[in-house]
Amino acid sequence: MSKKYTEDHEWLDIAGDSATVGITHHAQDALGDVVFVDLPEVGKTYAQKDTAGVVESVKAAADVYMPVSGTVTEVNEALRADPSLANSDPLGAGWFFKVKLSDVSQVAALMDETSYSAFEKNA
Repeated sequence: MSKKYTEDHEWLDIAGDSATVGITHHAQDALGDVVFVDLPEVGKTYAQKDTAGVVESVKAAADVYMPVSGTVTEVNEALRADPSLANSDPLGAGWFFKVKLSDVSQVAALMDETSYSAFEKNA
């Protein structure tokens, strides 16, 4: 598996032609205490950068964007039941959804961990 990151502070953990998607530490820090998540519909196909969900905190609401084109294969029901997982474990148990990639070549344009760390410092 390899992790990639977007400029919108989403992460993807890629395994073959599938990926698990969530928000980064930076995103959850900026939002504060997450109180609600609106997850995408399983089976729905999204284009890259489409709004795939919403995360709401005590401070703000933010869209969660589809980092790559694909079809949602699973959502994290544990996150729906306990949105604070996005704060306590954003890169693990706080994942948002899984997607089957429709264009694997889009992954090449995303940032690796080193590039994202440099980007995040200026965000």
